[in-house]
Amino acid sequence: MPLVVVNEFNTIEEAVARVNGTEYGLTAGIFSENPQEVQTFLNQAQFGVLYANRSGGATTGAWPGSQSFTGWKASGATGRGIGGPHYLLNFVRDQSQTLVY
Repeated sequence: MPLVVVNEFNTIEEAVARVNGTEYGLTAGIFSENPQEVQTFLNQAQFGVLYANRSGGATTGAWPGSQSFTGWKASGATGRGIGGPHYLLNFVRDQSQTLVY
């Protein structure tokens, strides 16, 4: 079930700490005219898909063909997004073998 939380904060650090306090981490967004606030959010928010100042909705999932769709914490298990640059790795088994005869 989608959930949208709108809240008011005094500092970006307070906002990021609050949003990271959830057990989920699918998508999050920020609206801000302050580039430093946006950068802090992008660097510290624990979510698979992040948006800043997106006019089409701040938290509505990835843009097909533009972003991989992934989640963190209880919203995803691998951290490898569908359709993203690491997606193929979901089908590869990493393995190192040494044979001595």
